[in-house]
Order: sequence, then C-alpha cells, then structure tokens
Amino acid sequence: MIIAGVGVGPKMLTQEAIEAINNAPVVYGSKRAIELAQDHIRCEAHPIRSFKNLHLLPPDAVILSTGDPMFSGLGKFAGDNDRVITGVSSIQAACARFHVEMSNLAMITAHGRDPVPAKAALIRELDLGKNIFLLPADTFGPGEVADVLNEMGIDARICIYENIGYPNERAVSGTIQDPPVNESDMYCLLVIR
Repeated sequence: MIIAGVGVGPKMLTQEAIEAINNAPVVYGSKRAIELAQDHIRCEAHPIRSFKNLHLLPPDAVILSTGDPMFSGLGKFAGDNDRVITGVSSIQAACARFHVEMSNLAMITAHGRDPVPAKAALIRELDLGKNIFLLPADTFGPGEVADVLNEMGIDARICIYENIGYPNERAVSGTIQDPPVNESDMYCLLVIR
C-alpha cells in the first residue's frame, strides 16, 4: 500500500503524491483528505472507517493522510513493504509563515491524545532552549502554553496558524501576557524565543 500525504490544506500536494493518486486503482482516506486530493483521484475513493484496520485494505491501495503521514498521521501504520510519500505539513507551513528556522524546533503533538505527556514534553524541550511546534488539544492550547511559559519565567512569542491554505486562513501572534486565541479547531501553535 502507499500512504500519501495530501498536505495540510488545499494546493499542498507534492508531485510524487499527485502521481500516486492519479495512478491509484483505489483510494481511501478521511473525508477531508479525499476533498484535498479530489482533483487528482481517477478511481473510487472510500472513506476510512477505522484507521487501525489499514492492513486489511488492498495492497495496491493509496491511503490519503492529511499533512505529512509521519507527523501525527497514518505513516505509523505503514508496514515494511509499504511506501510513504511525504506531504506539506503544518510544521513546514507554520515555520515558513512565521520565519522560524526548523533546526532548533521541537515538535510535540497533543492532538487527539492525553495532553499530560505533551505538557511534560513542552517543559522538557523549553528547558533545552528549543522553540516549540505544537499540535494542540482542546484542553491544551495557547492559554495553557502561556501559563507554562509564565511559570518557567520564559519570555516568548506565541503564534497560532489556523485553517492553513483555506480562504479563512489566519496567522496571529501574541505574548505570554496576551496569548492569541484560536477561532478554529484546525490550528497549530508555535512558541518562538
């Protein structure tokens, strides 16, 4: 099977992903992933009902993963003989938008997970002097990150980037004292020292 990243938003597919999707005998993905790739799908596209059952799909299927499959995506389900095609991730888009060099960046995800380990990782990476990229959780977003920074005595800019690539895309920055507030559930966060 091929797991192809379709990017974080519209027009963020790589040429390699486009070719794999164009030539696919069958495509599977979330509703959003199928919508992002729809201009390149030439076969039947099926919504995935259970991501844990990907191994049961046909071996020649192309599985669509939003963003990049290897960061909070479906790449974790790839077997040894499967191919993974990168996609433009929210990390790449956010770093480009806010002009953040990626070499000193720690990537953390709380998305769809218990936020406690993400908070521990945030503290650990901040102690190492890193800038932070975070996929937030409902209960662990800009306000909670600002509280951690304040408790640690770290001054930093907090940036959120939401609805990346869509007409209602929004990029805003704030401070620890006045953190930005997200207007969408589809966003990422940067802590820039």
